[in-house]
Amino acid sequence: MTALILNLSPTIELTDEQFFQLCQNNRDLRLERTAEGELVIMPPTGWESGNRNSRLTQRLGNWADADGTGLAFDSSTGFKLPNGANRSPDASWVSRERLEALNPDPAKFLPLAPDFAVELRSASDSLKTVQQKMQEYIDNGVRLGWLINPQNQQVEIYRPGQEVEVLQSPTSLSGEDVLPGFILDLAQILS
Repeated sequence: MTALILNLSPTIELTDEQFFQLCQNNRDLRLERTAEGELVIMPPTGWESGNRNSRLTQRLGNWADADGTGLAFDSSTGFKLPNGANRSPDASWVSRERLEALNPDPAKFLPLAPDFAVELRSASDSLKTVQQKMQEYIDNGVRLGWLINPQNQQVEIYRPGQEVEVLQSPTSLSGEDVLPGFILDLAQILS
């Protein structure tokens, strides 16, 4: 199954609050909204992608707990990007400093781009669509992004102002200066 995209505009222009309520009223659906106002309905993943994503989120969360400088989030967390899109990366991290400065309502979507975002391509994901989403994250303030692509045994690394770096069959990834000391072991995630 692939994502279903509903073009609501110009018939329906959802406010941020209406989109939030739509998500709350349909908790069994994974919804995102593009900057153009399109509603993206994503199907559940297969068990293999679910297991890989669980490991990814667990490893990022363990590091974040030990490091203490920020919070890790799973794929159910909504972010309101500066371009107006509402996105939910498969895993993400935001510094405590940025969260404390913003003091956002914890029951709502975070009104910012995360510092770090990861997309794990599932078998039903179009590579081009996920690459566009990664570029959107970078264009909206994400400082480091990883597109993990088990189908091709590749990882694409996204950084602001730089060309995308493509790694073939890496065994680990570094969080660089965004997540100092974080090394993601890709065992049971990429392979």
